[in-house]
Amino acid sequence: MDNLAIKNPGRRKFLRTAPVAAAAGLTLTDATLFASYAAGQNAAPAAPADFQLFSAERIQEDMKALEAKPGADNLFGSKEFSVVLTTETAKSAKEFEWHEYRDHVLLILDGSTVYEVGGATKDGRNTKPGEWLAPTAVGATTLTLKKGDMLVIPRGTLHRRSTTKSVTFFLISPMGTVNA
Repeated sequence: MDNLAIKNPGRRKFLRTAPVAAAAGLTLTDATLFASYAAGQNAAPAAPADFQLFSAERIQEDMKALEAKPGADNLFGSKEFSVVLTTETAKSAKEFEWHEYRDHVLLILDGSTVYEVGGATKDGRNTKPGEWLAPTAVGATTLTLKKGDMLVIPRGTLHRRSTTKSVTFFLISPMGTVNA
């Protein structure tokens, strides 16, 4: 057993119960709970944050408002993630961007747009903590996204959007540091 397990009795109990939990087909989260109960710690899980429902009617109303005046509606934001409904018309990013502390999940609701993703940056610069821009990239893949398509852009991935006509999409951005 490693020194950390000897210094931390909870870790020692977890290391003893984890193989049993794994054999029973439990996930790592279940195994952690199993170990805490085995150790006599009957602590209840932390209460989740309040949920929010965005009805189909509300989303349709927001889409109509954005169709009349393109822009972004920040539907939800926290330290962990944000959800933005965006409509844009004839708009193109001048530079590639990438982020150290957030991912992007895009779901195209209407219209189409072109994304250039991946590749290697040329002349990149840091604009603020965790945020980068570059005028060009080498080896980017060009994707045309249309209604119903979803694109996942992991943190650290170069990307740039170009819309010739109109597009409406959800942008969901998980944020924070990745635990190593």
